[in-house]
Amino acid sequence: MTTSRRLADKKTQKFEKNITKRGIVPETTKKESNYPVGPVLLGFFVFVVIGSSLFQIIRTATSGGMAA
Repeated sequence: MTTSRRLADKKTQKFEKNITKRGIVPETTKKESNYPVGPVLLGFFVFVVIGSSLFQIIRTATSGGMAA
């Protein structure tokens, strides 16, 4: 068997192996994140919400209770 014939046989075997794998790919190749927002943005949002509620509590306590 000549070198070119061996190379051709190798390529043919590789091609035939690949034929059976066609169409079997994962739905997405990208790794999906569980969160629609990033952790920095989520942390900022929590900081703003908790900070504003604490600010409101302190302001209400220093003004002498609930204003009617």
